[in-house]
Amino acid sequence: MRRITLINGDGIGPEISNAVAKIIEASGLKIDWDVQTAGADVIEKEGVPLPERVLNSIRENKIALKAPVTTPIGKGFRSVNVQLRKELDLYANLRPCKNLPNVETKFDNVDIVVVRENTEDLYAGIENQIDENRAESIKIITREASMRICKFAFDYAVKNGRKEVCVVTKANIMKLSDGLFLECFRNVAANYPNIEKREILIDNLCMQLVQNPQKFDVLVLPNLYGDIVSDLCAGLIGGLGVAQGANIGKDYAVFEPVHGSAPDIQGQNKANPTALLLSAIEMLKYIGEFSYAQRIERALFMTLKAGICTADLGGVSTTDDFANAIIRHL
Repeated sequence: MRRITLINGDGIGPEISNAVAKIIEASGLKIDWDVQTAGADVIEKEGVPLPERVLNSIRENKIALKAPVTTPIGKGFRSVNVQLRKELDLYANLRPCKNLPNVETKFDNVDIVVVRENTEDLYAGIENQIDENRAESIKIITREASMRICKFAFDYAVKNGRKEVCVVTKANIMKLSDGLFLECFRNVAANYPNIEKREILIDNLCMQLVQNPQKFDVLVLPNLYGDIVSDLCAGLIGGLGVAQGANIGKDYAVFEPVHGSAPDIQGQNKANPTALLLSAIEMLKYIGEFSYAQRIERALFMTLKAGICTADLGGVSTTDDFANAIIRHL
C-alpha cells in the first residue's frame, strides 16, 4: 500500500480532501494517507503555517496531495506554497488545462499543458530601492534551471503522448536573460527529434491564446510569464475552480488545485472538489497508477455529462452529492 502525504488544508480544504479520498478509495486503490494540517488554522498551536512535521512527512513519503491553505495577510508569514517549493526544490509547476464536459467556455477542444519554471526569474524577489523615486527588480535566469525545466517539458511530452513543445520568451528585447532561456530550449530540443518544436514571444502567445488556443500543446515558460499564462489558460477552461496543478522536483512532488481556501463557504458542503480531484488524477498517473487514474477521470466526466455539478458550475449538487455521483459512475 502506497503511503502519501495528504495536506488537508483549511477553509474548504478538509471538505474537498475528504471527498477526493473517498472517491479514490471507492475506485479500489488502497492508499495510506498520512494526514497533515497546515495553514492559518495551525498558527495558534504551532506558531507557523507550515510546521516542520509537514515537510518531514513529504520528505519521507516523496508524494503529497495538498488542499488549499490560507496564508495570513500582514503577519509576516511566508506563503505556504512558496515555502514548499523552496524547501523541497519543486522546480517545475505543471498546469494541464483541458475542457471538461458540460462546463461552458468560449472555446472547445482546448488541451494545453503549461510547464512553468518555479525557482527564479523576477519571482526570486531580488529588489532594491534606488532612491525615493526609483526601484528595481533583478531578473535571474540561469542555465541550470532553464535546462532542467525544458528537459522536464520534453520528458512530459514524450511520456504523455504530446506532439509539440513551444517555448515562450521575450528574447527579442531581453536578449541576455530570455535569450539564455531560449538557447537552453534549443539545446534540449535537439535531443528529442520526435517532438515538434516551436518558439513564440509572450505577447504574441497571449493574443493567439484568446483567438485560437487549440493551436497549442505543451508550453514551457520562465517563472513570471508562466504564472500569468497558466491563469489565462485556466480561464479558457472554466476558471480556477476546475484548474489542477502540481509542483514537481527531482525527489518530491506536490499535487494541488490552483484555487484558494474559500473561507466564505467553509463548512457549507458547497465546495467543488473537481480541481483537487483532477490534481489527484495527475498524481496517480505520476506514480504509475494509470488504470485507476483513467477510471476516476471517466467517472468524473460521466458525472459532468449527466449535468451533476456544484453551484459554481451552475448546478445544485452539494460537495457530498457530487462525490457520491462520481462513485456511482465508478
